[in-house]
Amino acid sequence: MVNKEYPKIGEQVVHAVLENGLHIYVVPKPDYRKSYAFFATNYGGMDMKFKLDGRWHDTPAGVAHFLEHKMFDTKDGNALQDLARGGASPNAFTSSAITGYYFESTEKFYENLKILLSFVSVPYFTEKSVDKEQGIIGQEIRMVEDDPENQIFYAMLEGLYSGHPIRVPIAGTIESISHITADTLYACHKAFYNPANMVLCVAGNVDAEQICAMAREILPGEGNGDIQRDYGEAEDGKAAKSRTELKMEVSTPLFQIGWKADSAPAGEERLRRQLIGELACEALFGSSSPLYAKLYADGLVNNSFAYGYEAYPACAYLCAGGESKDPDAVNAAIAQEAVRVGRAGVDAGLFNRLKKAAYGARVRSLNSFESICINLAQSHFAGVEYFRFPEVFDSIGKKDVEDCIRSYVTPERTALAVVAPREERT
Repeated sequence: MVNKEYPKIGEQVVHAVLENGLHIYVVPKPDYRKSYAFFATNYGGMDMKFKLDGRWHDTPAGVAHFLEHKMFDTKDGNALQDLARGGASPNAFTSSAITGYYFESTEKFYENLKILLSFVSVPYFTEKSVDKEQGIIGQEIRMVEDDPENQIFYAMLEGLYSGHPIRVPIAGTIESISHITADTLYACHKAFYNPANMVLCVAGNVDAEQICAMAREILPGEGNGDIQRDYGEAEDGKAAKSRTELKMEVSTPLFQIGWKADSAPAGEERLRRQLIGELACEALFGSSSPLYAKLYADGLVNNSFAYGYEAYPACAYLCAGGESKDPDAVNAAIAQEAVRVGRAGVDAGLFNRLKKAAYGARVRSLNSFESICINLAQSHFAGVEYFRFPEVFDSIGKKDVEDCIRSYVTPERTALAVVAPREERT
């Protein structure tokens, strides 16, 4: 067990690696009554093809999300209800890359942690319960398919990528989940819900030794963190499709623009590229940029406009979207500004302000136990020591951001997706 101090941000982390390969991170917060626990597996919606016991498994889309739903079932009832009775506020989520289970409580922390570790590590499925869940998740999928924002997001990803599973909806489709069985769920749990492929992050007034002892007692004694995965053939640097348009019941067109970036390697370089990508978005079309002010003044964007940079295994992209009366004009304006920035560079004063603001936002996020634990977990799976972000920020210069814009915000890397209003029937 190692206790490491991070004086630049006033934080410390107790880090332990158990014999079964589980990494545990504890962030002591002795002055708080509240505690937060996040137990996550390095397994998400895009991990559909993997090798287990020497054999490749090609699973339907939506298994990771389906498994998250079913993990709360226990032989004795439901773990959500057990945690609620213990005064905890529990929940879970599945992203493209990870699945996480968590709770927050001000009392009975160790009793609640025991429940969390137990139900996540011991699966309980029956064919009857799986069939019932297919109906429940099917309703969720239908609702999402009627959501223009969700549809436009995946249309953008399909425009960027020809085969990478990041383009597949996390919940799957009605067709794909119909092929999920109890055996499918048990196989995926065996592969990915083993201690060496998981991480436990805790923040609060807790004892790290007691947490480690509890994890040793409850979790399996062995784990396998070396899980081979297949994300398909390597993508080239071009968007698969430059423009997609859907018709839905919207009053104003919605759009998402994606710019295909090079995938980032595991390790600190991934965090560095994450920060560079975020700064590139802010500098090019962020709310403090000259372009955003012009687009807003011209009525081409409004307060719904949002943007960011995302990185996953074997893929990364920048994106921006919202409502607009003319999405193609927004796309053209961003492309023109990218060319200008490529020639003239980012204004030095603007860059310094944006960098300070981004750093401040990261520091403020440390006020949230949830943010701390989720960032620690995601960073662990990416091979990153998250609390070193101040040092990573220090290594980023204006040229890094300019190079990012120059390299990625280009016509051949761009995919525009639009949801337009349905034409009125006469």
